[in-house]
Amino acid sequence: MAALRSPLDEPLLTPGKDNDEEQRGGDDDVSSSQLLLHQGTGGASFSRSCLNLSNVISGVGMLSVPYALAQGGWLSLALFALVGAVCYYTGELVARCMRAGGDSGGAAVRSYPDIGQLAFGAAGRKAIGAVMYAELYLVAISFLVLEGDNLDKLLPGAAVALPGGGLLRGRQLFILAAAAVILPTTWLRDLSVLAYVSAVGLVASAALTASLVWAGIAEHGFHAKDGNVFSLAGLPTSLSLYFVCFSGHGVFPTVYTSMRHKKDFTKVLLTSSVLCSLNYAVTAVLGYLIYGDDVKSLVTLNLPSGKVYTRVAILTTLVTPLAKFALVIQPITAGVEEKLSLAGAGAGRGGSLLRRAAISTGVLASTVVAACTVPFFGYLMSFIGSSLNVTVAVLFPCLSYLRIYGPRGGIRRGEAVGIVGILVVGVCVAVVGTYTSLHQIAGTF
Repeated sequence: MAALRSPLDEPLLTPGKDNDEEQRGGDDDVSSSQLLLHQGTGGASFSRSCLNLSNVISGVGMLSVPYALAQGGWLSLALFALVGAVCYYTGELVARCMRAGGDSGGAAVRSYPDIGQLAFGAAGRKAIGAVMYAELYLVAISFLVLEGDNLDKLLPGAAVALPGGGLLRGRQLFILAAAAVILPTTWLRDLSVLAYVSAVGLVASAALTASLVWAGIAEHGFHAKDGNVFSLAGLPTSLSLYFVCFSGHGVFPTVYTSMRHKKDFTKVLLTSSVLCSLNYAVTAVLGYLIYGDDVKSLVTLNLPSGKVYTRVAILTTLVTPLAKFALVIQPITAGVEEKLSLAGAGAGRGGSLLRRAAISTGVLASTVVAACTVPFFGYLMSFIGSSLNVTVAVLFPCLSYLRIYGPRGGIRRGEAVGIVGILVVGVCVAVVGTYTSLHQIAGTF
């Protein structure tokens, strides 16, 4: 095996390396289905890659950043900036690990589990795969909770009579309605038809920020009467939610592989991180200035019913979960389908399509049941951020990077010390945040 060069002394893509080799793979590649990518003849352009990565980073976490700020206080904004910087750096570590497979003469690294395989062998692949699937499943549940809560806010009092004489109303009704809309999209093997709908998520983020400005001017003003400077008790929840904002590292390898010029990944990552950070920060500050400590886990729930800006905010924030749900559960569906294919006899094309539809329907149904019983969106997002996002976005990139490059002398001493420091902080956040969120969740029963 060829010796690995220091990643600090080499470009992101070796000049002259054929892009086609890194884009090999069949339709069954699980990681390539986690994101809608522009697959042109030469790969994704810089602007398309920025859009894709921004769509990955920007998500439902934006709705909870005012709540995160309320939990931690104004000084927690410094921690928000620190979390963003750490997640940017660990994203760069993911890219360096991606390059390591080709540099060492081994198989091309195309996915997050591939990095686990390169760093820790088969056990690493299984471990990171399990964490990723758990994270995706919980995120899918949070999407449905988001849909139910916001539609209930938009259309209060809606109810449907059941054939047996019962009555279905409120958030449960809208969770089922959202699932019915989402279901056909989960049957698609090629999700490219959702690409432009998914891109609307960025427009939705801007629309939410504009709605908060409108609400502040028209209703409450920007005063934050109950604002606090710092709250140690709320810090674990605040940090966990900040990590939710910058999650998406499991999909970074897909973006990297799709790029036309992979040497530009650092610029793409920096551009997307800065843009999303600014949007998050503005939303957090506006929401906290308007509602203070009364801000809810979903800031849209604070907006007064019946107002135009409330309807605009809720309608636009509903787009992202509807468009991204199929993307989130597709790796899970593909993984289950692969296991069934290996365990059973081969099926024809028709049988394969039916099996895929049945699996995706079953996964969606299970998330619906879970979403209907979860009344704590903020706590759920906090649990995801502390237990899973921290693992995927911080712990695993650092450990893999140290494992891959450390034995070859490819890491400078100062950087190694910094990475160990990040690992220590990440472990503390994961342990304390997970305990706090589970304690809060238990308190709701």
